[in-house]
Amino acid sequence: MHRRIVIALMLVCTLGLFATGVAENEENAYPQKPITMIVPYGAGGTTDISGRQLAIQLEKHLGKSITVINQGGASGSIGARTVLDAKSDGYTVLFTAESLGTQRVMGLSEMSYDDFVPIMVAVNDPKVIVVHKDSPYQTLEDLVNDIKNRPGKVKMSYTGPGGSGHVQALIYNKMGLDMALTAYPGGADCIVAVLGKQVEFTNSNYSTVTGYLESGDLKLLGISALQRLAAHPEVPTLSEILVGSEKYLDNPFTPLSLLVKADVPASVVDALRSAAKKAVQEQGWKDFVAANSLDKLYEKYPDEDSMRSFYAEWESLVSWLLYDNGAAKISPEKFGIKKLDY
Repeated sequence: MHRRIVIALMLVCTLGLFATGVAENEENAYPQKPITMIVPYGAGGTTDISGRQLAIQLEKHLGKSITVINQGGASGSIGARTVLDAKSDGYTVLFTAESLGTQRVMGLSEMSYDDFVPIMVAVNDPKVIVVHKDSPYQTLEDLVNDIKNRPGKVKMSYTGPGGSGHVQALIYNKMGLDMALTAYPGGADCIVAVLGKQVEFTNSNYSTVTGYLESGDLKLLGISALQRLAAHPEVPTLSEILVGSEKYLDNPFTPLSLLVKADVPASVVDALRSAAKKAVQEQGWKDFVAANSLDKLYEKYPDEDSMRSFYAEWESLVSWLLYDNGAAKISPEKFGIKKLDY
């Protein structure tokens, strides 16, 4: 009898410990509170629009609200630093464009993709060339020819040194074209500059100009890529006009990524990745991607190894392009960025 009592007590204790462990796991399961998503650029740009749409879908699978905060400045480095300075608990995440790959060589910060863990390389928002509805340029050839005929005179708005618009300008330069560049805080501001006729054109992201194209306030002249957009098959690509630009245009200029700081627990990273994979299967997200002709990078780079390889190749191409053209202050060699053969 005594032995039975001892065994029963042991079973009760074991079950109690098991139940306690389950309760603790449930209590500590991520997430337990709302999440903050930092977008390190101004409101209304491609990163902001895409980040907010992804946040809507993520909430469905994380079960907690996500507050999107715009924190622009210094080519994204201010917002990125906010995430790195936050607690390593996964409750502050970063949804950023490509600037993490250029901040070091541009002398803006010492941060890079290596300081973060990628949750998802989400999408690439195609770069397009737009002008005012009353612009004298009717075709992409008209614009290119005017730049050739008036070097340094045709005005182009962009988001500042090291940004995707700046990289576009350097590709123009390599093709023998020279524009007058005017920097603005964000992509939306660059569009306003075109609408206000402060500049002749801009290299915008497609998602940020669709409304203006539909209203007729902007004209779409070209696509900065190798392939034409399905939504505008009549509009030529820049590679069709600028011979020799192909090796540069076969590149996603605005890859948008969801990241957390590098020392966030693996369990949190796993939870976020699982939710992100489910989020991009939501019909709302699919409709958003289709409507804005976004490239589904999450299908090309589905795991951490492929994401990190993508970042390394992207960083090499763009960093060396900036440095070789005198746009970057610091050699990529200092950071161990190899110059790949393209």
